[in-house]
Amino acid sequence: MKKIKKTNPRLVALIDDLKAATRNDGSAIWRDVAKRLEKPRRNYAAVNVSKINRHTSPDDLVLVTGKVLGSGELDHKVTVAALQFSEQAALKIRSAGGECLRIEELVEKHPEGSGIIILR
Repeated sequence: MKKIKKTNPRLVALIDDLKAATRNDGSAIWRDVAKRLEKPRRNYAAVNVSKINRHTSPDDLVLVTGKVLGSGELDHKVTVAALQFSEQAALKIRSAGGECLRIEELVEKHPEGSGIIILR
């Protein structure tokens, strides 16, 4: 069976950076995220804002290995990192006082990877 390689240059670079972060810092979380992103796109997470609201507390760090969608409400401040955000999701997160980050930015800000909640 032929192995299909990812063709999105941003995604390929992100996976390589995550693996490098694991080697440099010894943090297993980035290796786990890289493995999730290596899987087929149909297996990526699609998380609604309501799920983020249910499973987090104020000032939590959340990582979504996929897209954040805008269904639901957010009533506390959280920092969310994901591959993509819908316009409504980004608006709701920012209006609640939170922050929307790309996964690359989260790795730079928190290389040790502690205190991050991964939602699928």
